[in-house]
Amino acid sequence: MSTADNRVHVLDDYYLAITLLITVAYQLAFFSIAWTFKFDKLTDFAGGTNFVVLAILTLSFYGHALARNIVVSLFIMLWGARLSGFLLFRILKTGKDDRFDDKRDKFFPFLGFWVFQMFWVWLVSFPVTIINSPAVQQYPQHSFGTGSDIAGIILWTIGFVMESVSDVQKYLFKANNKDKSAVCNVGFFAYTRHPNYFGEILIQFAIFMIAVSPSAYGSVPSGSGAYAAQYSAILGPIFLTTLLLFVSGLTLQERPGAKKRYESGQGWEEYSRWLKRTSILIPFPPALYERMPVIVKRTVLLEWPMYVFDPAKHADQGKVREREAEEGEANGEGRSSAREE
Repeated sequence: MSTADNRVHVLDDYYLAITLLITVAYQLAFFSIAWTFKFDKLTDFAGGTNFVVLAILTLSFYGHALARNIVVSLFIMLWGARLSGFLLFRILKTGKDDRFDDKRDKFFPFLGFWVFQMFWVWLVSFPVTIINSPAVQQYPQHSFGTGSDIAGIILWTIGFVMESVSDVQKYLFKANNKDKSAVCNVGFFAYTRHPNYFGEILIQFAIFMIAVSPSAYGSVPSGSGAYAAQYSAILGPIFLTTLLLFVSGLTLQERPGAKKRYESGQGWEEYSRWLKRTSILIPFPPALYERMPVIVKRTVLLEWPMYVFDPAKHADQGKVREREAEEGEANGEGRSSAREE
């Protein structure tokens, strides 16, 4: 480690090595607790708070932090702290995390999740890590308040409100509704089926927009390594968006969720109506969305065929017939009882 002009150089000028080492150590520490005690409650907490740790450390390495550095670091810290706090609260209420039912007692599959979480934290932190690094801070910076800065603040605020409020809305809906088959179509959920995902995507691209300002407005010379690194940091929000669209978000929620409701018959009619009226991700007025051509929904509005549930293709018809038979028997017994009375 060396210092020059109040800038701290640790392993490399972009802080990528030191943040990776810190992330690996931080996640392994929590993994050891989770594995030893078969404890699910700290998993998401470890992920969210890791962002806070990296932002604080990279910001503190620089002796004279600029307004832009403070803002992007604060934004990712607020997001990470709120997310980890909410998920910790929720898991304490539910008791366990169903994602680990097939991994909790298997060392390498369980470790695999934590390794993936290491990569997620490290990569999504790129915009903040790189702007706080000596490679970028060696150049004189434009004053905070560029168009990119302002647009980023606006988008971050919208995203943070959407993600935070929708998490609370859904939690309260489930907690206060005795009918477990009821569809959460209140608040932001009337305009998008996944307002928390949409908010999270906005947050990460907003942070990138602010963080890239030194290169976008000429403070960092084009052709330099710092310039390339700043623009390469867009991999962070792209990676998070890819996860939500193709890996751990919509693909696990959309078709599987509809399939489960259709086969069980629990609130299917209401749920089917909600699907037709509500945009999958981008907020959209339900009355207009319902009237949009299918081709527009399947392209521009992101409701791609991979998410769509078709009962004829995707449902287990044996389960459906079994459920319908049970309902028929129950209705028959009900009518017999009524005649006897």
